[in-house]
Amino acid sequence: MSMPSAATGAALACLLAFAAHAETPRLGQPISAAELARLPRSVFPDGRGLPPGRGTVADGETLYDQRCASCHGPKGIDGSGGHLISDGAITGPDQDPAINNYWPYATTLWDFTRRAMPMNAPGSLTADETYAVTAWLLHLSGLLDADGVLDEKTLPAIRMPNRDGFDWIDARRP
Repeated sequence: MSMPSAATGAALACLLAFAAHAETPRLGQPISAAELARLPRSVFPDGRGLPPGRGTVADGETLYDQRCASCHGPKGIDGSGGHLISDGAITGPDQDPAINNYWPYATTLWDFTRRAMPMNAPGSLTADETYAVTAWLLHLSGLLDADGVLDEKTLPAIRMPNRDGFDWIDARRP
């Protein structure tokens, strides 16, 4: 191993001296314990972390039309915010990843919708609204009957078509 040059050593010393005296940006503000408790928890593939709630396909269609269709199109297709439903493949030259052919878990769809949608008001959907919109999207995907109901028990039981299409990383392996 070679020793750093005098110039490299001097540059490193200057950088460390600057860093020791530099002010960090004062972004945001501390969050209170009460505010932290109100934030959504992580939702896992097996349903851990899902809150109580309930949503039907019919209620989801109404909510979707009101809050989602302007970006994602009337049936999850052809919207400016990207399509959600696809009749294409996820492999080959015309890849077309969507809910019905890409997402491995329905719980992930629920969690993303709850945290990030609608884009103009992320996190504004209640648990019941999120279950309902997810029910509608799963119905459009052919994964839930028209009279389907989702809640914290039924949602994790939905088997997504591409669940086995991923090579998962096992963080426990050395």
